[in-house]
Amino acid sequence: MGIHQNNITAEEWEVRVKLAQCYHLIDHFGWTETIFNHISARLPGTEHYYLVNPFGLNYSEVTPENLLKVDLDGHKIEASEYDANPAGFALHSAVHGARDDIRCLIHTHTTPISAITQKKIGFKHDNFYGAQLFGRVGYHSFEGITLFQDEKVRMLESLGNKHILVLRNHGIAVGESSIEKAFFLLWTVQRAAEIQCQADAMGGEDVHLAEGIQQKCADLTAMLIRDSGFAIKFFNAMVRKMQEKSK
Repeated sequence: MGIHQNNITAEEWEVRVKLAQCYHLIDHFGWTETIFNHISARLPGTEHYYLVNPFGLNYSEVTPENLLKVDLDGHKIEASEYDANPAGFALHSAVHGARDDIRCLIHTHTTPISAITQKKIGFKHDNFYGAQLFGRVGYHSFEGITLFQDEKVRMLESLGNKHILVLRNHGIAVGESSIEKAFFLLWTVQRAAEIQCQADAMGGEDVHLAEGIQQKCADLTAMLIRDSGFAIKFFNAMVRKMQEKSK
């Protein structure tokens, strides 16, 4: 059972196609956690409906047709043989209900990212990618698996007006105004984590960047994501690369 393209608006179908591609890209880059984790995309319209993956499917099995449409309480708006992962509702419904500027939210816990979340210092800002995250990261203390409604308020307080939320001892959530922008932001966070883990494993003293340089890098990246087609070009290029390898 699934949604057919002819039964929905062109705007919703476009979101469904891009979100399915985003799931496939996460799988392509090896950032999945088997059937766990989740990516959501807010749908156009006044209702706070959003799309999320059917729980139990591999990311490679997600399609535009089988994505679930749910409301902020996690109720399915349209019939489906699948259910959603209940661990995702507290995080995704909280953000989509409170932040109109976030239309796509991606949650992962790759090994480098999870390692960073376990460290008290969190993300450093001395490597090329880490500098781009300066001032853009909120931190939320671990309260267990995110199943409970009362944690929503505290997660939103931890996120504030930022677009990156470190879930301490757990993983990351990144949100942006489009699927393409959210994916590019996640890629930046992932690269920052990989390099920080590698650098910390090496001997020798780090070269620390001045705070002014860190801020300059963060401002420039935020501008590129917000005001240019940079993220769209990047997303489309990665989709083409993925599709070429699958031939």
